[in-house]
Amino acid sequence: MKPALSFRSGPKPLTWSDFPHGDYIKVGLERRMKAWLPRMFGYHLLKLGSLSGQLDTSKCVIPHQVNVSPNQCKKTSVVAEIDELPFSEHSVDVCVLAHSLEYESDPHHILREAHRTLIPGGYLVISGFNPFSLCGLANLLPFSSQKLPWSGRFFTPARVKDWLDLLGFEIISDERFVYASLARGSRLSRFAPWRRFCRHYLKPMGSCYMLVARKRVAPLTPIKPKWHARPKWAPAVKNAGLRQTRNKSN
Repeated sequence: MKPALSFRSGPKPLTWSDFPHGDYIKVGLERRMKAWLPRMFGYHLLKLGSLSGQLDTSKCVIPHQVNVSPNQCKKTSVVAEIDELPFSEHSVDVCVLAHSLEYESDPHHILREAHRTLIPGGYLVISGFNPFSLCGLANLLPFSSQKLPWSGRFFTPARVKDWLDLLGFEIISDERFVYASLARGSRLSRFAPWRRFCRHYLKPMGSCYMLVARKRVAPLTPIKPKWHARPKWAPAVKNAGLRQTRNKSN
């Protein structure tokens, strides 16, 4: 298993159009998020990364939505690194992290920052590319490591869920979508029967995944000391046995 920490540099996506069929991926992710956004309540929603800031989250009832990105663009509200968030602890209700772990040097630290800023019971939505898919197999092609999306490091959903579990998150949803190689120039319409087959029989092989997790906080249960009543002290009677025998004899 490759280490999570890496300083390998490569092209990073700034918009969904940087990916082959990026608009198709974006629409598929938004469709699955719409089922969860109305269930998320609170005051502050945080979108981490340029791609997260371009997602449509209007179905969420949270009024204050902040887009955080290291690159200044049209929809960026706060310019900052997503692994060093300028927010207080326990101040955010929902964090959205769309296709960002693959292109950052320390994905562990990004998840720790999201955990730090989330309130107890807050939601974290993560999406990424699945290495065990047609898109992951395309990474074996020559010169693919210098092209998007294969310039990033694809982490399996199981590994990301292990990281979340160690931080104290509860995984409440794991979905896969986009059953295609996403190679530039391919036509997704040709693979409609194949996608239907995969959705029924090869569900874990989706090229993209979406995880919904909730921050768990175990309540502190005070342990009451077990007080034992001490037996009353009674002085021993000297020669008690002899007195009893004398009384019986008399």
